[in-house]
Amino acid sequence: MKDSDPDEVDKLKMKFMSAWHNVKYGWVLRIKTKFSRNSPVFLLGKCYHFKSEGTDESAPSCMGAATNTKLVSNNAHQFRKDFISRIWLTYRREFPQLKGCSLTTDCGWGCTLRTGQMLLAQSLLLHFLGRDWVWADVPQMVPMESEFFKLNISESDDDDDAGFTFLPPLENSLQDISQQLDLSIDEKLSSNTVDATIEDEKMHRTIVSWLGDSPAATFGIHRLIELGENSGKRAGDWYGPSVVAHILKRAVEDAVEPELQGITVYVAQDCTVYIADVMEKHLQTHEHGMPNSSERNAVVILIPVRLGGEKVNPEYKEIVKGVLSLEFCVGIIGGQPKQSFYFVGFQDDSLIYMDPHYCQSVVDVSLEDFPLESYHCPSPKKMPFGKMDPSCTIGLYASSQYYFEQIIDEVTKVLNSPSKENYPIFTFSKGHAKDYEVDKHCTMKTESAVLVSGTRRRKGERLSNEEFVLL
Repeated sequence: MKDSDPDEVDKLKMKFMSAWHNVKYGWVLRIKTKFSRNSPVFLLGKCYHFKSEGTDESAPSCMGAATNTKLVSNNAHQFRKDFISRIWLTYRREFPQLKGCSLTTDCGWGCTLRTGQMLLAQSLLLHFLGRDWVWADVPQMVPMESEFFKLNISESDDDDDAGFTFLPPLENSLQDISQQLDLSIDEKLSSNTVDATIEDEKMHRTIVSWLGDSPAATFGIHRLIELGENSGKRAGDWYGPSVVAHILKRAVEDAVEPELQGITVYVAQDCTVYIADVMEKHLQTHEHGMPNSSERNAVVILIPVRLGGEKVNPEYKEIVKGVLSLEFCVGIIGGQPKQSFYFVGFQDDSLIYMDPHYCQSVVDVSLEDFPLESYHCPSPKKMPFGKMDPSCTIGLYASSQYYFEQIIDEVTKVLNSPSKENYPIFTFSKGHAKDYEVDKHCTMKTESAVLVSGTRRRKGERLSNEEFVLL
């Protein structure tokens, strides 16, 4: 064995780990996710309330909160449709071999890339379809009366544990669910009233195809890995939220599709969003002295931040919740130590997230009617804020200069909310980065330094194969 080529040994180790991760992440434990009826639920700027009695003035509420059982059911139903309509990117197996290695799966190491894809997918949904869009096939996927979504009403109306319970299905149930479900008449009627046109569904499929697991996919895992190599990353390495933010920026910049020419990505420098840079470089209405077409000019603002030292600072909890409650928030690339999650909302002090740690078979998105079920998560998960890893990237979407100015106003209010913490997690600054003597190359230099530091740290500490890199 000592005479064996080191590269061959590494390849064998990589194949073994890939096989193990395919097994490890190829099944899901059916854990119930409970939602209280006594507190509002926020999902990417939208508020839902499941309370079935008169609203308690001492409890938090949201505008239009339901006050009777029928309205509550509808509100929970709307939340279910809204959540399932978000695009879900998970580990995949058996996709075309990644460039420069023998890997055909990202199990065990690609979770942060997947959460980054989910944030980008939500940005694209906002850009092309708007926040009110819901997938037309949601009622067929998981009916309200099925075992996957239950309203638990205790004998005592004062029982705080009463609420909604979500049960995640297995992959086979997920893919074959439309054949197994017996929809009620009401469910069928509601599915016919979903405001989704043929063009909307075509765009929905187009967005998913851009995120497919093939070398040709604009924002697919193959393309992101290739862009990561330019910063010293390789397939099988661990990617932090900050690194993924820069990879997404480059991926959008390099996109050649005509539909994507009206959207860009801005990555904040040193937790600072420079307003003039966003206005001039990302929300321009003219190019080379000529008016642009009628296509929208929009920007996705990614803000890598750190919410504490080794552990998340509890003082930032209300700020994170405040950001997730804003309608132009597209989520947070974050997680907990050793795992990356895509945070999309909250209830009380628990964050709602989509989990990429589930290995599914690759889908050929080049087919005209490729199946979409595996790209939509039927059940949300919750996690206490205190378990959140302090390293994360916040995403905001502005479709125009007007909405960018609204973002500045609304986010500033959230950042300046009463808190014992004197330092905001990020700021908006007038002018350009160069006005503050920020070298135009500092972002890449800093990123390279972080990558080198992360590499040394991994070698020194022998981190496990699912380590979530802290930046």
